[in-house]
Amino acid sequence: MLIRWFYPGPNGERLVQHQAMELKVWRPGENDPTPEGLTQLDNYHDRLTLDTGVPVMFNRRSKAPPWAERGAFEQATTPSGRQVTVLRV
Repeated sequence: MLIRWFYPGPNGERLVQHQAMELKVWRPGENDPTPEGLTQLDNYHDRLTLDTGVPVMFNRRSKAPPWAERGAFEQATTPSGRQVTVLRV
């Protein structure tokens, strides 16, 4: 997902900020989708010439581990070495 939002620059000009976001769902019986999501986010960064992005992992397993609290953030490194913050919801 590509998010764009406009904001006024210092001289009143209209500027735009771009942010890449990769959404994944962790379903019961499946492996953690985070590695795949980080790879996809890297591809978006390269294709869109962006430096930052956010992977969002939706946990839909009924017996989630204790770290899987809603709104938990963690640092991760993409395969190309970019530092990102993973949001787990």
